[in-house]
Amino acid sequence: MKSASDPLYYLYNLRVGPALKIEPKRIGNSTGFIIPREVVIRLGIEQGKTFYLTEMADGSMRIAPYDPDFEAAMNVVDEIMDEYKDTLRTLAK
Repeated sequence: MKSASDPLYYLYNLRVGPALKIEPKRIGNSTGFIIPREVVIRLGIEQGKTFYLTEMADGSMRIAPYDPDFEAAMNVVDEIMDEYKDTLRTLAK
């Protein structure tokens, strides 16, 4: 588990500076975002490295490095949601 003393904790959980504005661009037949070099360096983004893009409760999106423990937890959540989909649908009303 990440602690508040971990630099990645601050990058992903706390606003440490102004929001960066990025715009989608056409890249071949796809659409992508060009991430500023300083952000790429700070996050340790490299070609071939896997990241998660997660929608948060407030509608924002979070990008985080691949974490096998997180993937395992998300697989458990998916199984629970599939098993209890009717109950969850009723509770959501």
